[in-house]
Formats: sequence, C-alpha cells, structure tokens
Amino acid sequence: MTETMDSALDAAAERLRDAHATGLPCAPVRDLITGLDSAYAVQGRLTDGWLAQGRRPVGRKIGLTSPAVQRQLGVDSPDFGMLYADMAVPDGEEIPPGAVTQARAEAEVALVLEDDLTHERHTLADLLRATAFALPAIEVVGSRIRDWDITVVDTVADNASSGLYVLGTRPVPLRALDLRLAGMVMERRGDQVSTGTGAACLGHPLNAALWLADTMVRFGRPLRAGDTVLTGALGPMVDVAPGDVLEARIDGLGDVRAAFGKESA
Repeated sequence: MTETMDSALDAAAERLRDAHATGLPCAPVRDLITGLDSAYAVQGRLTDGWLAQGRRPVGRKIGLTSPAVQRQLGVDSPDFGMLYADMAVPDGEEIPPGAVTQARAEAEVALVLEDDLTHERHTLADLLRATAFALPAIEVVGSRIRDWDITVVDTVADNASSGLYVLGTRPVPLRALDLRLAGMVMERRGDQVSTGTGAACLGHPLNAALWLADTMVRFGRPLRAGDTVLTGALGPMVDVAPGDVLEARIDGLGDVRAAFGKESA
C-alpha cells in the first residue's frame, strides 16, 4: 500500500469517526477512496479503533441482500458490518432521540450461533449444525453520510450503515422454520409500512448467512460461537421519527418491537 493510499484511508476513517462521535452527518468518502478493498480497509480501521476502546464485538450484519438495492448501487453481492454489544437494544425499550444518525428501520431474521464457522467454504449442513436458534429482529440502520448520499464504497466504509438492533425474545430452532416462505409485516402503530418474505433476502436468509460465513473467513475474522448474525432485510426499509413504535412479525418467529423516544421540549 502506498503512502498516498494509506493517507487517504486514514482520512476517510477520520471523517467517519468524527461523524460517529458528534452525530453530525459528513460528506461522502468516495472522494477519498475507490473500490471495495479500500472501503473495507476503512471499515477495518474503524473496527480496530473501536476494539481498542473496549467495544465488545457480538456478531455481524449483512446488507445489500435485495437484488433491487444491489442494482441501484451497481454491485452483485452483499456487504457486511460489525455488531457490538452497545448496539443491542432490548425488545420494546425506548431508543433515545439521536441515538442513530438519519435512522431508518428494516425487519430481518437473526441467527445466533453455537459453533464456530471457520471452513474456507461452508455447506448448508455446516450452517444448520452451527446455528443455535433464530429470532425476529429490527435493524435500526443509520448513515453518517449526509442525506444518505451513498455509493457502495460509502456504506461499506461506514460499517455497512450500521446503527442499533432489536431482537425478539422467543428463540426458535431452524428445524421448526421455513424461512424462505416466512412472511413479514412491519407496522407503525398499527399502520402497515413494510411487507416481505424470506425469499427477498438473497432467495433465502440462509443463503446470506452462508455468504457471510465464507466471506468472514477470507477476511480473517471468522464467525464464532455466540455471534449474532443479522441476515438482511425481508422488506423495504422505512424512515423513522421520534415517537414512532415499529412492530415486525415474521411467520414462525413471532414479533419484535422498536420504540423511538420523543424529542425533549
């Protein structure tokens, strides 16, 4: 890596780090870096910094699992970001205003692992054996990039536009589920705002999880026992506002709620 490239990666990481710290959206980083390798290198710099600060990693999130979104951003594969313990919100607990920059929400299937996934190439059987259970989830995504003016380079560098996440409380073994056909409905105080099925997530949420397992081995950060994996959106992302309460129901998994606190007077 050249000194010029290294400086550009550092500058991109610093821009995003400042936006995370202040809650003030920043300009895109695509003026500093190009290509997915550089974007993941920036994400890696942010990860290393947060780990040094003591943030506890608890899993990964998968993004860009919708073919339509992939076409929009000009890519043909998903992306990933890190999950940390301080990103987890208990079901229904109020999320403070401003906790996520430019917050939006989407409903997903979460997997929790009981075994490591360290093979260069995993089979579906490997994944099924390694998964302890599934849960319904709402991911509260956010972007440090002003006005969500993102390309794939921007979102990957920005930890795949991660924010917070909420898990349901009733674990369900995979043998009891047909995730491909599982329907999802998300409502805002009773009004339907997003619908979808497991098939919207790379054809099956387990397809996304397999992609992630293989990819993380190539990146030298394999998935480990205890990790939570957010497998990707089952339906369209929705904007959120202070005071919103979102409830997502996924067939076979039950429901999960994300509540957003109101702005103080």
